[in-house]
Amino acid sequence: MTNTSGILAGKRILITGVLMESSIAFHAAKVAQEQGAEVILTAFPRPTLTERIAKKLPKPAKVVELDVTNQEHLDRLEGVVREELGGLDGVVHSIGFAPQDALGGNFLNTPYESVATAMHVSAFSLKSLTMACLPLMPDEGGSVVGLTFDAQFAWPQYDWMGPAKAALEATNRYMARDLGKRNIRCNLISAGPIGSMAAKSIPGFSDLANVWNTRSPLEWDMADPEPAGRGIVALLSDFFPKTTGEIIHVDGGVHMMGA
Repeated sequence: MTNTSGILAGKRILITGVLMESSIAFHAAKVAQEQGAEVILTAFPRPTLTERIAKKLPKPAKVVELDVTNQEHLDRLEGVVREELGGLDGVVHSIGFAPQDALGGNFLNTPYESVATAMHVSAFSLKSLTMACLPLMPDEGGSVVGLTFDAQFAWPQYDWMGPAKAALEATNRYMARDLGKRNIRCNLISAGPIGSMAAKSIPGFSDLANVWNTRSPLEWDMADPEPAGRGIVALLSDFFPKTTGEIIHVDGGVHMMGA
């Protein structure tokens, strides 16, 4: 039964990056459905994996194959989503990737080709995904929410994903500038570390995550992606009608702690 009183009642939301039940994107989809939204998921490179995980959501959700670096995939997205939902009120960008030689302490030796891949998938795709979805947004506007990992600092092992996230954060601000006239809000959630598939692909991830054990004012649970998922849903809702170009930290408070 659809929740007609939730904060996303009547909203249609596209969510990328649902790879595991432990992912922030999965919890964003779960909470969005619980709050009344209709949800469509995108997946790459294995839609069957996302289809399996989607069965654990409160309600069924269609899964669409989408490689955000493939223009053909982006071009066909509008038609698929329009047929399924009629339009979109919100988009969740939960996509990031860097080749192994761009991570884990190899910063000074990473070739440009690997850096370019990280930038394309992790930053430029926020713009390309949003533009693919733009014709689906109603005249009254909508909300685009992405996921970052605080790019103000150089983190252990994170290497070229750091500049990629800095590019994502700048891209979000410029999108907020240019899409404001369409009443489309563009914001990011800066989440603390979660033991997701993306995190496990970072060599030495435990070194990075250990920062939260010693510096987080609020106790941080790496096994609990729901706080970040709830933050995404809040930004998708109408409760932040004049907030755009913003980065909301859901990190236990680490971002504001001095040394």
